Amino acid sequence: MKRKAKVNIDICVACGCCVKVCPRAAISVPKGVNAVIDETLCIGCGKCATECPASIITLEEISHES
Repeated sequence: MKRKAKVNIDICVACGCCVKVCPRAAISVPKGVNAVIDETLCIGCGKCATECPASIITLEEISHES
């Protein structure tokens, strides 16, 4: 199974730490509101989850590609 990063948008503070470490440029912070992950670009490496100071990014297993 593959993994994809997920953001808890209810508590994301849009600090941008995840954007800086993503090797695939899969994360953006549109309008400075919260982080958004492009699942088509995310490779599930976990760098964003490790870097997030609020620990609001998690990796979830997915059974198939959308």
